[in-house]
Amino acid sequence: MRTEPSPGNLPAREHLPAGHAGTPVLDVVIPVYNEEKDLQPCVLRLHEHLARTFPYAFRITIADNASTDTTPLVAARLEAEVPEVRSFRLEQKGRGRALRTVWSASDAPVLAYMDVDLSTDLNALLPLVAPLISGHSDLAIGSRLARSSRVVRGAKREFISRTYNLILRGSLQARFSDAQCGFKAIRRDVAQVLLPLVEDTGWFFDTEMLVLAERAGLRIHEVPVDWVDDPDSTVHIVRTATDDLKGVWRVGRALATGSLALDRLARPFGDDPRDREISGVPKGLARQLVGFCVVGALSTLFYLLLYSGFRTFSGSQVANALALLVSAVANTAANRRLTFGVRGRSGAVRHQAQGLVVFGIGLALTSGSLAALNAATDEPAHSTELAVLIVANLAATVLRFLLFRAWVFPDRHDESPSTVVASHTPAVPHVPAGPASPAHATAPRSPYSTTSAAPRGRTSAYGPTSAPYDTAHTPLDHQTWGDATMRLQPVRPNDHDPRNAR
Repeated sequence: MRTEPSPGNLPAREHLPAGHAGTPVLDVVIPVYNEEKDLQPCVLRLHEHLARTFPYAFRITIADNASTDTTPLVAARLEAEVPEVRSFRLEQKGRGRALRTVWSASDAPVLAYMDVDLSTDLNALLPLVAPLISGHSDLAIGSRLARSSRVVRGAKREFISRTYNLILRGSLQARFSDAQCGFKAIRRDVAQVLLPLVEDTGWFFDTEMLVLAERAGLRIHEVPVDWVDDPDSTVHIVRTATDDLKGVWRVGRALATGSLALDRLARPFGDDPRDREISGVPKGLARQLVGFCVVGALSTLFYLLLYSGFRTFSGSQVANALALLVSAVANTAANRRLTFGVRGRSGAVRHQAQGLVVFGIGLALTSGSLAALNAATDEPAHSTELAVLIVANLAATVLRFLLFRAWVFPDRHDESPSTVVASHTPAVPHVPAGPASPAHATAPRSPYSTTSAAPRGRTSAYGPTSAPYDTAHTPLDHQTWGDATMRLQPVRPNDHDPRNAR
C-alpha cells in the first residue's frame, strides 16, 4: 500500500460559507473514455440542472481518460461554450487515476463525480452534497441498494452488485450498502489526506476509498437514488470483478498488517463529542464494563472447574474457599492489566491485597448462600449447589466491579486535567512592515493549480487558510520548529485546537 506523506491530520468540520460570486463550492467531475456520443448531452443536462437548482457556484470538469475518438474535441468545445465547464486530459486510462488527479488539483471545497450515462436521477445531487456543505459528513454516496431506492436493471447486474457488497461486508467488514454506484462526493480537506492512501487507479478506487474512510472513523452519508441501467455500458464485468477481488485481498491484507496510516485521518481533539468530559459520566466506563464482563465470564468458568475438582476430595465449603481464592488472584491480575490498564509491577502487591479483601466479601456472600442451602436441605444435589453459586457469584461480580473501580483501581487522573493539547510555536522570521511583496500579489490562477491562492495566515473566500491546504509551502511532516518546548493546555468540553478554526 502507498505510504507517501500526506498534508496532515484533518481539521474540524464546519459549515462552508457561500463564498464570492464565481468561486465554485462544488466541482462535479465526469470521467470519460471514448464518449463522443453521450458527453455533450450529459454535460448540458447536468449544467441546466445545477443552474436551476443548486444554490452555490459550481463547476463541471470533464476528465478525459486518454480517449482515442473525438471526445477531446467535444470536451474542448463545451469548455469554450459553457463558462462553468472545464476539461482535463489524461494520457493514461483509469477512472480512479482521473478522479485522483482532478480532485487533488481542484480548489472547490466539495468534490463529486458521476458517470457520463447519468443513470442516477439528478434530483439526488443536492441531497448528496448538502451534508458535506453543512459540515455534517465527510463523504457521501448514492445507494442503489437502500430500501427506498428505485432501480431498473437486469438480473445479472443486480446479482453481481449484491454479491460484491456481501463480499465487502464479509471480508472487510464494510457497513456502507453500495460501493460501486457512480455517484459520490467528498470534502476537499478529507480528499487531500485520504487520496494519498488510496492505491487503486481503476474501478476499485471507490471501494478502497470508502473502506479506508470507514475504518478511520469518517462519517459516510448515504442517499437513496433512482437509477436506470445503461444497456450500452462499456464496462467489462468479468475483468472489473476480477480486479475488484484482487483489490479486496490487497486492502484486507494491508488492514490486517496495520500498514496503513489511518491515524492521519483523525479529527482534532474535541471535534467528537465522545472526547469531551461531561460531569456525571465516568471516563472509560463502557470499555471497563466490557473488559470486566469478559474477564468475569472467564473467571467464573475457571472457578466452576476448580470447585468441581476440589469437591471430589473435600466438602463444599472448603472447595468453594479454595476455588474462590485461586480464581480471585487470577481475576485481580487480569482486571488490573486488561480492564483498568495498569502496567508494570508497581503497586501489584497492594492491588492483590485489596483484591483479597474483595475476595473475602465474595467468599462471605457465596458461603452464606451455601450455608442457607444446607440449612434448607440436608443433602442438596450438586447441580443445585452450582445454580446457587452462580447466582451468588453474579451478585458478587457486580459488587467486585464497583469496589475495583472505586477502591482498588481508582482513576488517579481525575485530580488534574488528563487531556492536553500540544501547541508549538514555529520560528517565523521577522518581516518589517511595508508594501506587499510581489510574491503576495494577486494573480489569475488555474482551478487545477496546486499553489495556494492566499498566502499563509491570510483569508481566502472560504475562511482562514491553514497549513494542510497550503501545498506550496513545506509539508507539515518536515517543518522545523523554532521552539522545541510544548505548552500544555487543559481541554474543556467546548475547547478545540486553535489551529483549526471552527
